[in-house]
Amino acid sequence: MSRRPAFEIGGERVAAGTRRTVNLPVSTLSDHTPVTLSAHVIHGRLDGPTFFVSAGIHGDEVIGVEIVRRLLRTKNLARLRGTLIVVPIVNTFGFLNHSRYLPDRRDLNRSFPGSPNGSLASRLAHIFLNEIVMRCTLGIDLHSAAIHRTNLPQVRVSANNRRTMALAHVFGAPVILTSALRDGSLRQEAKKAGVDVLLYEAGEGMRFDEFSVRAGLAGILRVLKDVGLLPTAGIARPKAKSLVCGDSHWLRAPAGGLLRMFKGEGDVVEVGDLVAAISDPFGDGEIEVTARHAGIIVGRAMMPVVHEGDALLHVAAVVSSGVAEAAMDDLTTQLEEAPLFDEDEII
Repeated sequence: MSRRPAFEIGGERVAAGTRRTVNLPVSTLSDHTPVTLSAHVIHGRLDGPTFFVSAGIHGDEVIGVEIVRRLLRTKNLARLRGTLIVVPIVNTFGFLNHSRYLPDRRDLNRSFPGSPNGSLASRLAHIFLNEIVMRCTLGIDLHSAAIHRTNLPQVRVSANNRRTMALAHVFGAPVILTSALRDGSLRQEAKKAGVDVLLYEAGEGMRFDEFSVRAGLAGILRVLKDVGLLPTAGIARPKAKSLVCGDSHWLRAPAGGLLRMFKGEGDVVEVGDLVAAISDPFGDGEIEVTARHAGIIVGRAMMPVVHEGDALLHVAAVVSSGVAEAAMDDLTTQLEEAPLFDEDEII
């Protein structure tokens, strides 16, 4: 059997059956500190797909970084077929500054496909898209809610993409939320290049959340197994099917004041259910917030102080509240009953 050729990236060669971190030059800070896009390449001994997993496109979304750290420590990867490219932190600038954005105040996930001669965001988008994403056939991009919000673990895919919908079910997050491709986003530009991307959303900006980390890690391993990169042993299927939600809306604050939440992410609500109340700081009045539609709460605000019009609760429509509650119970039990992650064991 002939040995696979080395994987070449950033002027370096990663031999079959080995792994290496490769640093792709991006820019230089004002104090002459170089900034790179660091990618860890695992090049299997046997042929297979080329797949990427990325996190930190928004610098304040740190849950994906922890998911990637745990992924890179799993023993399964020693038997990888094909090639896995893992980028723990795409937006190093934002990560170091605890900011969603780059120093030029641009959102990297609205800057694709980018340009080698454009703004800082445009240059970084160009490097990531061309050096990482377009070398692959499929990828998973990890996100969390913005700062002061949190998301129920969910996978977002296009409604008309059968391949990503099937893989989203394999991933096994509590919710699959169909969402349109946005101009300038990684998903949109990757799709134009023929690369399908699953987008995983979970947890809160600048915070770790064990439930979200476990759900993300388990989902990635399931997908890697399904597409043929990993052997089947030791990777459990989800106990319940993910809930597919094709429509969602935000409940917004009807007035400013102090917010009390009565429902949280993963709760199923019916029309008219009391979900929150906003009180005047002097105690002179209180406004109740009720659900306008039946659904499952997939995101919520974390700050107790709100202004009129602030987003409070993100509610996704479900076909049956009974089915939704049963599925959430099964998926939550599976993740909560699993032992705490042991970096030397297979998930």
